Amino acid sequence: MAVTSRDVARVAGVSQPTVSRALRDDPRLSSATKQRVREAAQLLGYVLSDAGRALSSGRTRRIGLLVTDLNNEFYHHIIAPVHHELESRGYQLLLHTESDDNGSVVDRLLANGMDGVVLATTTIDSTAPLRLRDRGLPFVYLNRTSTQVDADATVVDPVPGFTAAVRRAVEFGHRRVGAVLGPTNTSTGQSRELALRSALADHGLPLETRYVRRGPYDTAVGDAAVSELLALPEPPTLIFCGNDVVAYGALNAAGRTGVHVPRDVSIVGFDDLPPAAWPIVQLSTIAYDFEQMAREAARLAVRRIEDPGAPLSHTTFTTTFVERGTLGTAG
Repeated sequence: MAVTSRDVARVAGVSQPTVSRALRDDPRLSSATKQRVREAAQLLGYVLSDAGRALSSGRTRRIGLLVTDLNNEFYHHIIAPVHHELESRGYQLLLHTESDDNGSVVDRLLANGMDGVVLATTTIDSTAPLRLRDRGLPFVYLNRTSTQVDADATVVDPVPGFTAAVRRAVEFGHRRVGAVLGPTNTSTGQSRELALRSALADHGLPLETRYVRRGPYDTAVGDAAVSELLALPEPPTLIFCGNDVVAYGALNAAGRTGVHVPRDVSIVGFDDLPPAAWPIVQLSTIAYDFEQMAREAARLAVRRIEDPGAPLSHTTFTTTFVERGTLGTAG
């Protein structure tokens, strides 16, 4: 026979409603009462169900993480930090992977009973933030933002990292600089391009159109774009990539065509994902604490759910340049 809250109440010497309140950590109950109930529940093997918790509190304690850019390895590395932060705060993470963040995605999120959502792959022209706002579902931007709706956000400032990287590249004698930039309909694609162009301009260096390629943040884009750049009559001696995943593709292209990195061409990424530091990769890259950024987004999501009137929070993480083996002197 299944253990019920009545059984726990009898063992703990409290009423049945007190059991539910104690297991929800109701602040109106004394610590001694809550401890007595928890000990009785543990002894009997009783766990307060999610359904019961939702009925009593009006919340499911479930937060969705929406990821639409499925080819971008970056998002594989932020799932665990978001999960751990939410778990520590008594919330459950539900991962939603879609090919697009259109209106139907919002309907599915609402149908699954989310208390809130972390938007990890928002595009500038996405309708999801508008739909979430209109439906009253709290949400937080993680890494990418939209100008259509202001909301809590954790973002990256690429300027310090690009400033340091370009300064070091100039010291190495680089003058012909190329770039494989991210999508123009993402806030990250726009901010990183602006930061790179500004840093180059500070040293009197242009980012010539013939040396620029754009595309989604995936390895295939980096491979194809750098293959084109290396085939030019006068190829760039240094290529900045929109992120590390694109840089992996750039390294593949160089290796396949017999171009040595960094003797013939230098390559710089962005994000400093764990594989970037592997001895076989040794990618020079622009780094920031993406794990803490993910945790902060989770914290902001919980705060927005529990305190809807709290002022908006825009948390910005700074960047640094990490020099490794893929940056060398200009050939």
